[in-house]
Amino acid sequence: MTQTPSFATAGLDQLNARVRHDLACLNLPAANWVPSRHTASGRHVHDVVIIGGGQCGMVAAFALLSGGIRNIRILDRSPAGHEGPWLDYARMETLRSPKTLPGPSYGMGSLTFRAWYEAQFGSDAWETLDKIPRPMWMDYLRWYRQVLDLPIDNEVTVEHVRPEGDLLQLELSGRNAPDEPLLTRKLIMATGREGTGGPKIPTFVDPLPRHVWAHSADEIDFATLADKRVVVVGVGASAVDNAAEALEHGAREVRHLIRRPAMPTVNKMMGIGSFGFTHGYADLPDAWRWRFMHYSFVTQTPPPRGSTLRVSRHSNAHFHFNAGVTATRMEGDEIVIETSQGKALRCDFLILGTGFEIDPMARTELAGYADRILLWKDRYRPPAELEHAELGNFPYVGRDFAFQEREPGTAPWLKNIHCFNYGASLSMGKVSGDIPGISEGASWLASAIAAQLYREDIETHWQTLQAYDTPELLGDEWQPEPLP
Repeated sequence: MTQTPSFATAGLDQLNARVRHDLACLNLPAANWVPSRHTASGRHVHDVVIIGGGQCGMVAAFALLSGGIRNIRILDRSPAGHEGPWLDYARMETLRSPKTLPGPSYGMGSLTFRAWYEAQFGSDAWETLDKIPRPMWMDYLRWYRQVLDLPIDNEVTVEHVRPEGDLLQLELSGRNAPDEPLLTRKLIMATGREGTGGPKIPTFVDPLPRHVWAHSADEIDFATLADKRVVVVGVGASAVDNAAEALEHGAREVRHLIRRPAMPTVNKMMGIGSFGFTHGYADLPDAWRWRFMHYSFVTQTPPPRGSTLRVSRHSNAHFHFNAGVTATRMEGDEIVIETSQGKALRCDFLILGTGFEIDPMARTELAGYADRILLWKDRYRPPAELEHAELGNFPYVGRDFAFQEREPGTAPWLKNIHCFNYGASLSMGKVSGDIPGISEGASWLASAIAAQLYREDIETHWQTLQAYDTPELLGDEWQPEPLP
């Protein structure tokens, strides 16, 4: 007996049809215009390869396809449906971003989270929805991939990228990795928060065995923390979310150790978000860009209110300010943590909510030449009161998100590697990672790559222009006459 489709299934079917109609109305994806390339030995050359199949990688791919750059490939190390942090180390209950943001929709209302949500649950449910539940955002991204039929190869890791003439060769590993390396003209690193570095691991954990501590981005078996004393270093969003997970899994107590004298309470960057900021920031002088990001770094972004209440509602949760960690050691099975107050704490497990650091040298993909990448500290010297070592390590990327050479002529292939991740934020603003601006960033990226590909193939396009001979007039539309 045939079952009647559920409202959600029927609604999604209708939305899928709406997306297809919108794409057809816009003539998307556009026809390919980039001449195909092969090596002398017959190896296929991709026009663009994207590392990362999360939200940034997918919207970058859609932008390229919309511009008629069809010879692309997306590689992601995770299994299908698990791209990005959402089911991994992201442990918040809901997203911080307002539900109304268009996100990766690339200007199409039918591709927004709202359209996807209303198709399944209705407009009344949308009106009552407060924040987007984190796992639901992943469900939306899965649908986004499916409805756009994006070419993602999962369980493929890019181990190393090396120049091969005017191309880039990608050495791969993983269950679904092809037998030979891939060749591409352009590479996009849509590798998220850790995309130009990795987790920030302070040296004070060096004396501790690895099984007694974890970074907030690690896989943590929170069930093993039941009845344990847990210390969390930091009070940012990831620190608070990990503390909440430990508490909800039965930790005996959780204590935040926080260097700052007080909790930050104002998300400063949210106060200036606008079309003008998004589109104007990247063109500001270096001094202004540095000043904005320096202010954001030193004032810090508070954890979301809901995440903080998720911790503080537990009577065994504690926030200790002016309590930076100065040293650690083991005494038997206990961790002893020395603090800047001169007092020591004892615990059973330590979680580092210390965020990520920018360090191109840490990326194995760039091994052997990461030291040739131009960094902000190579390009700009701030006044003494605005010095900031971490900001100085950000790559100084071009308007096309591409790495630049520290010494011109030493690594010309860097111009073909585009940093579409957190590492570009000092140069470009919040358009290569955060939900509010990723469609704008993807548009800039695709436009820049299109211009480069066209310029590189200009001789072929010139020949195509001259060879084109399809007549628009057939000769029977008029009759020549002599002058009277």
